[in-house]
Amino acid sequence: MRRRDFFALLGGAATWPAMARAQQSERMRRVGVLMAYVESDTQAQDWTKAFDASLQELGWNNGRNVQLDYRWGGPNPDRLRAGAEELVRLGPDVLLVVATPALVATQHATRSIPIVFANVADPVGQGLIASFARPGGNTIGIGAFDFSMAGKWVQAIKEIAPSVARIGVIFNPETGPYYASFLPFVETASGPLGVKSFSIAIHDSDHITQTLEKLAEEANTGVIVLPSVLFSTHRGAIITTVARLRLPTVYPFSFFAQSGGLLSYGFDVREMLKRAGGVTLIAFSAARRCQICRLNSPRSLNSLSI
Repeated sequence: MRRRDFFALLGGAATWPAMARAQQSERMRRVGVLMAYVESDTQAQDWTKAFDASLQELGWNNGRNVQLDYRWGGPNPDRLRAGAEELVRLGPDVLLVVATPALVATQHATRSIPIVFANVADPVGQGLIASFARPGGNTIGIGAFDFSMAGKWVQAIKEIAPSVARIGVIFNPETGPYYASFLPFVETASGPLGVKSFSIAIHDSDHITQTLEKLAEEANTGVIVLPSVLFSTHRGAIITTVARLRLPTVYPFSFFAQSGGLLSYGFDVREMLKRAGGVTLIAFSAARRCQICRLNSPRSLNSLSI
């Protein structure tokens, strides 16, 4: 995936203010937001504020001409499913979902209400959209991660801890099902640096600490934390444990480092939520032909003019 594909579904930004002014005279709009994070997560709360602020900049104010309804499912698929179904019953004009598990739950709940996603890795590879150029169905949004970035994580560990000879890559297949796409790039980068890499699945939060303690039993070990909602939610446990065990660790999101982690190399989720405000305006206009979104049918979000 090319870097520009991170935001491949965004376009026509210059037309958003005009679109916003044209729509302000219409009825109250409703946006349902499903977060695959816990409500007590201060970083996730900051992301929702960024989304709210981006809508305000475009003329949409919560409680005045748009109603924002939030549901927080965390990494629990049952709670996410229930949250998605509850939001659909509210009859929103658009659904915003953050992270892969939230998108999966929402697509199961509706195939008619427009869905905007953010922070979803490889949505094409996961079968969540047909392609970046023509997503199809009722789903558009902002993808995340160039998988080749994993090679940079290996290099970063060797730069900060040259003695590292083995790197354990931890992943959660339930909330990060795209993990396998990162592993070839880890292996390719490890060889020339004289590092042995291997991957370890962690299926629930109860096994995070003991898995890391097992890794620390052998000297000169580093850790790569692959992106997943489970790890993001329980980042405090990961950061505290690797610090105690003195394991050089690199993280996929900046908020890990902001929470006390050693090093992150990735992108800013908050920026994604800011941009999601503009994509939501695209979805508001999905029922009519417009300069940004060309529709094959009244309920199909197909192609964006970039």
